[in-house]
Amino acid sequence: MDVHNDFRFVKPLSKGCGMRLSRAGSLDAHCASVQNEHVVRVRVDGAPIAEMVCSPDHLDELAVGRLLSEGVVRSAHDIANVHVDESGTQVSVRLTAESREARLSAARRKAGNDAPSDDMASTIDTCGNAGARLSCALADARPVTPVPWDPSWVFALADRLGRDTPMHKATFGAHSCMLSLHGRLVCCREDLGRHNAFDKALGHALMHGIDLGSCILFTSGRVPVDMVTKAIRARIPVVASKAVPTNLTLELARTYDLTLICSAHSDSLVVYNDPLGCAERCPAALGRTAG
Repeated sequence: MDVHNDFRFVKPLSKGCGMRLSRAGSLDAHCASVQNEHVVRVRVDGAPIAEMVCSPDHLDELAVGRLLSEGVVRSAHDIANVHVDESGTQVSVRLTAESREARLSAARRKAGNDAPSDDMASTIDTCGNAGARLSCALADARPVTPVPWDPSWVFALADRLGRDTPMHKATFGAHSCMLSLHGRLVCCREDLGRHNAFDKALGHALMHGIDLGSCILFTSGRVPVDMVTKAIRARIPVVASKAVPTNLTLELARTYDLTLICSAHSDSLVVYNDPLGCAERCPAALGRTAG
C-alpha cells in the first residue's frame, strides 16, 4: 500500500471563549479547549463512497479503517494507494486490479447478470444504522477465530483510559480507541465520534502490518451492534469497552465467537462472551463478577 499525505494542518483543538454564570449570580470570563470539526470525503477508484465529520488528524488511517470495517476491502493487499489532498477534505483510494475484479464479480453475481456495476462503491453509512443494514452487512461474514486473552491486559487498558487521553482530557468531548497486542499497547486514537476513533485504529493496524486477528480493541464508547459488526468484519477477536452493550450486540458476539468485555474499569469488568473460557481460569483477577 502506497500512502501519500499532503495534508499538513493537524490541529484538533481550538480555544472557545464565553462567560461562565454561576447559580449564585457571578459572571466570569471562561475560555476552554474545544474540538475542531472537519469534513472529509472518501473516493474509491474515483467513485464517492463516504463523507465523514471527524477530527482533523490521521485521515489516511480513518479512510482505510472505514473501508475495512465496512467490508469494502479485506486486507492491505486490496489497496494499491491512498492519497490525502492538501486541504485534507478528500482521501482518494485506488484498489488493486485483483480487488477491483473481485468487487466486479461480486456485483455481477448480486445483479444476476454479467453487466458491470456503475456503483462500484456504494455509500457508507457514516453514523451507524443497525436496523435494515445488519443482515446485509454480515451476509458474507464468518465467525472470528477466538484467541487467548489475559484479564491483566484489559485492566491495563482500563487503567490507561482512566488516566485519560489528551484530546478528551482537554475537552471532555472525545472518544478513544486502543489496540493491544499480547498485552502491549500498539495504537491509541481519538476522535469526535467513536466510530471514527475505531476506524482510525483499524487503519493504523492495516497500514503498519499489525495482525488484527491477535488484537484486543478497547473503546471508550458504548458497544451497539454496528460497532460489533465492524469488529467482526475486521476479524478482531476481542472487543472491550468501559461502556455497555445492547441485546443485539450480545447475540452477535455469541453467534460470531467474538470475545466481548464491557463495563471495564480499573477494579472490575463484565465478560459477556468468552469462547475460550479465559475468564474462568482467572477468577482472582475478575472477582467472579462476570458470572
